[in-house]
Order: sequence, then structure tokens, then C-alpha cells
Amino acid sequence: MHIRTSFPYETTHEDVLIPLPDGTHLYARIWRPLTDEPVPALLEYLPYRLTDWTAPRDWQRHPWYAGHGYASVRVDVRGHGNSEGMPTDEYSQVELADGVEVVDWLAAQPWCSGKVGMFGISWGGFNSLQIAALAPEPLKAIVTVCSTDDRYDNDVHYMGGSVLAVDMHAWAATMLAFVSRPPDPVHVGEVMWRDMWVKRLEAVDPFVHTWLSHQTRDAYWRHGSACEDYGAIHAAVLAVGGWHDPYRDTVLRLVENLPPDRVRGLIGPWSHQYPDRGLPPGPAIGFLQETLRWWDHWLRDKDTGAMSTPVLRSYVMDAHPPATTYPSLPGRWVGDPAWPSPSVTPVSYALQGAPVLVRSPQHTGVDAGRFFPFGNDADLPPDQREEDARSACFEFEVPEDTWVLGRPVVRLRLTSSTPRGQVIARLCDVAPDGASTLVTRGVLNLSARYGRDQAVSWKPGTTEDVVFDLNGIGYAFPAGHRIRLSVSSAYWPWIWPQPGSEAGFTLDPASSTLELPLRARESTPSLTFEEPEQSEPLGVVVPATLDEPRPERLVVHDVAAGTWRLEVDPRYGGTRVYPDGLEFTEDALETYTIDASDPLSARARSTWSVRLHRPDLPWDARVSTTSEITCDAEDFITSNEVICKDGDEVVFHRTWEKRIPRTAG
Repeated sequence: MHIRTSFPYETTHEDVLIPLPDGTHLYARIWRPLTDEPVPALLEYLPYRLTDWTAPRDWQRHPWYAGHGYASVRVDVRGHGNSEGMPTDEYSQVELADGVEVVDWLAAQPWCSGKVGMFGISWGGFNSLQIAALAPEPLKAIVTVCSTDDRYDNDVHYMGGSVLAVDMHAWAATMLAFVSRPPDPVHVGEVMWRDMWVKRLEAVDPFVHTWLSHQTRDAYWRHGSACEDYGAIHAAVLAVGGWHDPYRDTVLRLVENLPPDRVRGLIGPWSHQYPDRGLPPGPAIGFLQETLRWWDHWLRDKDTGAMSTPVLRSYVMDAHPPATTYPSLPGRWVGDPAWPSPSVTPVSYALQGAPVLVRSPQHTGVDAGRFFPFGNDADLPPDQREEDARSACFEFEVPEDTWVLGRPVVRLRLTSSTPRGQVIARLCDVAPDGASTLVTRGVLNLSARYGRDQAVSWKPGTTEDVVFDLNGIGYAFPAGHRIRLSVSSAYWPWIWPQPGSEAGFTLDPASSTLELPLRARESTPSLTFEEPEQSEPLGVVVPATLDEPRPERLVVHDVAAGTWRLEVDPRYGGTRVYPDGLEFTEDALETYTIDASDPLSARARSTWSVRLHRPDLPWDARVSTTSEITCDAEDFITSNEVICKDGDEVVFHRTWEKRIPRTAG
């Protein structure tokens, strides 16, 4: 990593309030080059608190853009951080309308040339794409990283029509804690902060209530899903993802559906992170330099070669032994002039054998790894041999090096004795020593087999063919290895189990296939990137503590009771001290429990504690939350609690208990 200390432009930054038509003001930080010439503006728009939570990451890139001649702007979403107003659901119409107003406001500033770009990762990548679909005139280009164009089937809520237990729950619990954090008195005033906080808290409703109330792809999920109308996007789109990020299929869909003169795709081996940050797995690239070429082309009309690159650049990973983290993964960059690519050919592999009963124990999936890998030590799936033993497996020899690039497809003939269930398919690379590395996977809720917009029960005892995609991947299977397709009827805690799913289903291999998108091999890599660089870090200090560190992922099997418990520490940030004196501490623990024989025993629980402390004021605000989901055959049962304190005084305490019918999940 190269830390850049000198730039073409000297820079300055200031915090401002951006006015909205209804009188609300959004809190913004603007880095600008010191020049008399108007410059283009770049916007990153998030609910994640620019004065503390994302500040270290913001300082890596916003000053860098300013130093290269752009006004780089970070704005907190309404009702979050130090912005005024009440919080809303994610990607609400209010949030997107506010975003359009911010784009227009930036374009109208005397220091702005009138051209605006948007960028962001995850939430900021989502709303960049969604605001681009609203087509504000000044918005000419976006860079969307680790985002989705499909809020129903490629987000944290549902997968293949099944409830994502691990992140439907965990992200709702996280956002409950996040939205409950107070504004900072240093930035909003020592008198106003508490009144703002209490009013905000009174407007809070756990997101999980809404998300679980829409179990099929209805109008709620179509809102904000750019895949509903790609033609609405007029801005140029640079779509970026990682093979270890759950949203990477969005890149493939965008380069397939947007005009090739306005889209480029980039997929590396990365996790849910910006590709310059150097977090595992690498290799990292000079991503800021890559985006600068994009901005200069679209916002300054410079010929930078940004559109001379292949439509899709992707990293084909070499085979690697199973591990939960990799500093860097071997492989090579390849370029495809279009997507679907003329260099990719679908090839079907017939499954073989007699019909087999697939009845996986309910804890199948404990070795799935983290749904959202962030570059932590325990993120990725370990050796899959134990998971494979709980599944029906089919293997194919690899006589010569075989490259896969794209989304594999499985076609399975199933017979089910119950009206509900799910099928999970995993593609693994089996080395000569037997080690099984997970390559990719896919899920289908059997009630969603005719479409994600409907729930159709299976007629018990009948046989049907089902077809579903696995997540996209770029992977090179070496000669002498084996490709293993593992099929299971459970995948906890990723997938919430269906009532009756303990009976499993019968799979007929003779009428089933695996289709792999095989890419032509290249002997000479032709694509390269600059080394990563960033601006000087903010200078946040992570103090040493006497606390005994707990495991990131701990699996506990109660042999006598037959239960399995997975404990996850998401390790978002821990304790840090900011240069302005703010002490920010957060701690979270997720727990997923299930009886190996009972799908109705599933339980997901998260606890959060957050403290914001300024010894010099003094100011000491604390947030603690508890969130839980259980179920019976008819309902999901949710429980949430928030307790907020100003010092020792409780300023807010509320609990929510709700039963939500299981219409499809």
C-alpha cells in the first residue's frame, strides 16, 4: 500500500448542512481542491455516520479524490449520524428522493462544474445504482461496489426465495443498534443532541418486521431493484464485485443488460471491501487510480482509456486448499469483450446413480462461513468434507485444466413427501488428498420453483424438475482434481429451515444435470493494475485492552441434547479513539442454535452494545439491543429490545414482540 502525501492539488475540507425542500438538513463533509476553476463533484451517501464509523475509510479516499481535482462529498442519510429528520427503511423513497436533491444541490454550487458522480460500497453502492435509475440530470457516472440490482433475491434478506436466517436476522439486529446511536453534540450542539436522539428513537421500528412481512418478490422488493428497468439508468456504470462477496452476480447482470458503451464490470477475488484496502483475500489493486480514469472520462471528457478496457475484467482463481482466510489468492486477470462472453461455453455434466434420499441433518451449513466476508480471520468456509458427508455428492474427473467463469446451473429431478422444503447445491474442488474447497453454491426454496413472486406448495408424493443458478465464480480446476456437486436439504444458519423439511426429498440423478460455464483458457495474462494507493490515514487509535479475545466463530455441539450452536463475533470495529477525542466502543455477538433433527428449533439471537464517550464535555451515551427470531410451523416470532442511556439515565427503553405468518419462508 502506497500512502500518497502529495497531490496535483492542495485541498481543504469543511462540514456543511445541505438543505432539503421540507426544511430538513443533511450533514455533509466536503473535501475540495484549492482552485478557482469549478470541478466535478463525487458523492458517497450513507447512513453509517461520517464523523465516526466510516471516518477512517472516508479519509483513505475522499482526500485522494480532492487532491486529484474533484469535490469529494460524504453525506449522512436522513435520521442517521448528525443529519436531521427521522430514520426510514433502507432505500426508502424518502432516502432516494433526498439523494436526488443532494445531487442537484451539489451541481448548483459555484465550485462545481455541474457534473456529478456517485460511488459507494454496499449501501452506498445500492443507492448509487438506485439514484442513477431516477436519472437526475447532473449525475453522469457512478461506481457501484459490492451492491445489488435485485433487492429480493440478491441482498441480505432472501436467497433463492428462502429466508436468509443469517443476515435477515443479523443485519436487522445490526441496523437496530446503528439507528439507535445518538447524534454527536460536538457537531449538532450540546443542547440539541439529546432532543434529536429521543425523537429519532421514538420513530424506530425494527427492519425485520417489514422484511419478514414480504416473503415473495412483491412491489416492496421491486422498489429500488434496478433490474426492474435497466433502461432507466442513463449514467455510465462501473460495477465492481468480489468472488467472496454475496453480491457479485450483480456485476454480471449489469454488464449483460446495460449498453456496452456505458458499462464496465470488474470482479476480483475480494471480500465485501473496497479493492484497494488490502484486506484478505487479495491481491489488492490500485482501485482509486482505476476509478479516477473513470471519473476523468465521464466527468472531464478526457481520453483516459477507461472505455478501451474489456466490458468485463475478472479474476480466475487457481485451485487453493480450504482455509478461512487467505492473504492473497493465486490466479490471473482475464478480459471479455461482451457478456455473455464468446469465450464461455455452457457444458452439461450428467449426474449418475440410483435415486437417493437426501435428508440432511438440520445443522448442515455450520461450515458455510460468513455470508458477508469482511476480511476477518474466520470468514471463509473451512474444509467441506463434513458438510459433504451430510449431503448427496456427485463427482466428475478433471482430465485437463478447466476454467469456470459465470453462473453454474443445476437441473434436479426431485420427489418430495412434504409441501415445503429447500434444496441447496454446493460446487466443491476436491484435491487428490481429499480436501474439499467450496467454490460456489446456490439455493432454491421449493415453493419458489415457478418464480420468486409466488409461493406454490409441493404436492406431496409428486415428482418435478427444478432449475436454479449457483452464484457466479471464476475458478480454474486443475487436472487430477475432481469437481464435486453436493446436494443437501438443509443449510443452517444461512437458510431458515422449512417446517417438515426434516423429511428431505428424493433426488433422481439419472434425470439431473450440472451445467458449468467453461471459459477458454489463456496462456498469457494481458491485464494488469497499478499498485494500491490511498491518502494519509485519519489517525484513529485502537487501544489495547485486558479483555480475553473471544473466537470469531465458535461451533458448540451438545452431544446429549443433539443441538448445535454457532457463535459469531462480527468484529466490525471494537474500541477506537478518534483524533478529536471521541471514544467509540461497540461489541456484538450473534448466536444460531438448532436441534439436528428439528427444523422448528431454529433460533437466531444478536446482542449489541455501543458507547460514544467524550471525556472533555463530558458526554457518555450508551445503546444496548437484543434481537431474536424463533419459529413454529405457522409463524416467525420476533423479539427486539432497545435501551439507551445518557450517562446513568435511561432515556429510552422499548421492546417489540411480533408474530409474522410464514407465507413462503
